[in-house]
Amino acid sequence: MNVTAVILAAGGSSRLGRPKQLVQFRGLSLLRRAAETACASRADEVVAVLGHDAPGMRSDIEGLRVRVLENPLWRDGISSSIRRAITSISPESDGALLMVCDQLRLTVSHLDALIDAFGRAPDRPVASAYGESAGVPALFPRALFGELLLLKGDRGAKRVLLAHREILVTLPWPDGRLDVDTAPDVPTHL
Repeated sequence: MNVTAVILAAGGSSRLGRPKQLVQFRGLSLLRRAAETACASRADEVVAVLGHDAPGMRSDIEGLRVRVLENPLWRDGISSSIRRAITSISPESDGALLMVCDQLRLTVSHLDALIDAFGRAPDRPVASAYGESAGVPALFPRALFGELLLLKGDRGAKRVLLAHREILVTLPWPDGRLDVDTAPDVPTHL
């Protein structure tokens, strides 16, 4: 299976008050950590969708095998970044692994487990399960790209996952609940 990992990192982090992508954690920005994790996974290609302060973000992931896409419509919400990524994915790609940069405990092994599960069921979406929910990182087969392109506003791909819950494959990942949205979420230790 050919998989494209997509890091959705275009937002302005209004709740945090500063770009969360550049928040430092263990010596690296959250964006750089996510990009390095994606690059070390079995994803065939890694794409980062940038918007707010794109030049600063771009320089932060320089030197990695990451194809950068700028989203001039980033103020329209995460759906605009998803649409920007999906329209640029190579025709050889069988699926899009959507991820964000603020899940502090994301590991290569979890991304690879999602890719492995997708390889066993390539016509089904595969999502991370945490709390009472399923979410990103999540892998969408090409057959669902059309539905991702219909997303609007500041709503992510969870809507597509829920629409296909009867075929959704989930992998437990309790650490998915730990993310950065507000100042108290910024890690001082872990």
